[in-house]
Amino acid sequence: MFKMRSYLLPFILAATLAAGIYIGGNLNYNDAGEKLFSTNSKKDKLHRLIDYIEYDYVDDVNTDSIVDVAVNNILEKLDPHSVYIPKQQAERVAENMKGDFVGVGISFRMYRDSLVVIRPILGGPSGEAGVRSGDRILVANKDTLYDRGLSSNEIVDILKGDKNTLVDMTIYRPIEEKTIQLTIERSEVPLRSVDATFMIEDSIGYIRVNRFAESTFDEFKSSLLRLKEEGAKKLVLDLRNNPGGYLGIAEKIADEFLEDGKLILFTKNKSGAINKAYATEQGVFEEQDIYVLINEKSASASEIIAGAIQDNDRGIIVGRRSFGKGLVQREMSLGDGSAVRLTVSRYYTPTGRSIQRSYENGTKDYYNQFYQRFENGELRSADSIKVEDSLIYKTPKGKIVYGGGGIIPDVFVPIGSSRVDSWVNTLMDSGFMSFYVFEYLDSHRDLYTDLGSDEFQRTVFVDDQMVDDFFYYADDKGVKIDLNPYREELKLHIKAILAEQLFDENVKQQILSQDDPMLEAVLHLIEKQIAPEEVADHSKADDQ
Repeated sequence: MFKMRSYLLPFILAATLAAGIYIGGNLNYNDAGEKLFSTNSKKDKLHRLIDYIEYDYVDDVNTDSIVDVAVNNILEKLDPHSVYIPKQQAERVAENMKGDFVGVGISFRMYRDSLVVIRPILGGPSGEAGVRSGDRILVANKDTLYDRGLSSNEIVDILKGDKNTLVDMTIYRPIEEKTIQLTIERSEVPLRSVDATFMIEDSIGYIRVNRFAESTFDEFKSSLLRLKEEGAKKLVLDLRNNPGGYLGIAEKIADEFLEDGKLILFTKNKSGAINKAYATEQGVFEEQDIYVLINEKSASASEIIAGAIQDNDRGIIVGRRSFGKGLVQREMSLGDGSAVRLTVSRYYTPTGRSIQRSYENGTKDYYNQFYQRFENGELRSADSIKVEDSLIYKTPKGKIVYGGGGIIPDVFVPIGSSRVDSWVNTLMDSGFMSFYVFEYLDSHRDLYTDLGSDEFQRTVFVDDQMVDDFFYYADDKGVKIDLNPYREELKLHIKAILAEQLFDENVKQQILSQDDPMLEAVLHLIEKQIAPEEVADHSKADDQ
């Protein structure tokens, strides 16, 4: 048999070579070529189409933009969370999820065509070099930054650079009416994902997490240990408006609350392979009480933590039904600096429920469901939350929980009772009020120069005149609703945003905690000593 193969080998090679020459000679745009092309893979079809457009189309076309559109259209046919990240955005997305970037470290705003420092970022080089809130950066390394119509992105590109490189700045300081020269060495600037940590009362700690980045667990663990040292025996974990992030980081945070061996979640991929994540013995808050705050903008990794706490009867979930994202993505490079974030599996809470909302009517409908939730009343009343009987699950202690579209809280706290209430809440949390405060501070910064954050909280009060000034500002900008019924809430929010721009997010959240319905609900539960298994299901929860 071996001799026969050796004898036939030259003929086989010759036949293969001849076939290759024949095929190569017929690879043109005639029918034979098209027939051959039709038998190739689908990806070859896309390559061929791009080549047709690039070489044969009558007009010059930017094929890169065509590819971007094609990729986006393909991904839109899959699910709302499989997305394309263009090369121009990939770096910023990576920085956000890494938890730091290399730069000078300022929060700024372009105001009257000048770069105004809102505040130096804590831990960044600008603060250490002497940059202050309210400073105007006029020149950076001989680049004039004013009167040029530069966008914020263009400013970022100028100020960012390689680590340890220098930036020579010319700065005008209005409060002192002088121009100064500073040299700043670019370094890593933290992008904090734990933006508030403080004690609400003697034994109650509070941590607010805004996303789940690479650095989040270390930030969280440090905050948790600090609160324990300050005497925290109960913790409020605020995940409101947290869109998610890395699944592994959420697992590690949940592990801090769950006993060794407790199931955190499991995932299932295309082939049906199941991967389970269990808590370890490393948790430092396994015996203390935990309360998790969620709302309609809490998604993904936030829901993983809420689901793990709820399904293990470990704590109490307070707020409104979460977003409903139960899909897991993996980011994959496309080789040119761009990337695709592709859904690779679904995740399930410990009781086995999927909390992914339906996206069968397309991406636009999927993201518009928030407005549908408002219209059907579920953001204002727990009784309006629609659940399917087939998606009812029970925790080990017998508590009813629900699948099919977000985590339904154990204790419901409504949004504003009317559309106007909701709109005003959005206004107070938006950049609109922030810009008003920024303009106010730009003219009154000297009133706060010598105040520390504690003294600010104790001694500064927003008066009626300042609220009236905000009314005039809002009216001038086209806000045509009666804000007067919300005067007291506006005072608190203006003070909070003042604190944010003078100090940081942590001080802002401390001020807002003084009038927070969800925190009030938690304090009520603590006062009544209500345990997780004693909390009624959502249909019996009182509107707080």
